[in-house]
Amino acid sequence: MRCSDLYDKFSNLVELLRYRALTQPDKIPYTFNEKGEEETDRITYEVLDQRSRAYACQLPSLEATGERALLVIPPGIDFIAAFFGCLYAGVIAVPAYPPPRRSRNLSRLLAYASDAEALFALTTTSLMTELTSRFAQHPALGRLHLLATNKCVHDQRLNWSEPTLDRSSLAFLQYTSGSTGTPKGVMVSHGNLLHKEYSLLILLR
Repeated sequence: MRCSDLYDKFSNLVELLRYRALTQPDKIPYTFNEKGEEETDRITYEVLDQRSRAYACQLPSLEATGERALLVIPPGIDFIAAFFGCLYAGVIAVPAYPPPRRSRNLSRLLAYASDAEALFALTTTSLMTELTSRFAQHPALGRLHLLATNKCVHDQRLNWSEPTLDRSSLAFLQYTSGSTGTPKGVMVSHGNLLHKEYSLLILLR
């Protein structure tokens, strides 16, 4: 398929990943290198699609479609699957790196949650207990519905239904670090991401 055909064929990232999972199920789109050196994890298109659908099936039952969800997950395959899980549920992802364990300062997460008007936060089982305790100390974070993504039941993916999305649909909010002031968010649509991927394909060919 030509680059231009690929860009014209899809209106959102969910359609694109579903296509890849059906046509190239065993191809590995993502690997993760611990500290940028040794590969520690990888995932195929098929497994990424399955995990994304399983994660997504948790969210519509909570009336999360169209809402914002913080992704308080370290870099890695779990983050990627949770990010696509949000897209598969029509939920707007808000990437947010987990706060240092010894730090009491949650100002960055507070700013993200407040500005994005987030109602949910996705994290891992290993961080769930700690974040539940720390979030409870701040009303803006304590009101978030906290979910552990890697507790999802794999068979839940069978109940998934594709959300209504197009290129104008918001995919995620990207915030600045806030190191020099209040974090500022940028709205990134499915169309923005498809165009970026198309541009990279053209550049690499």
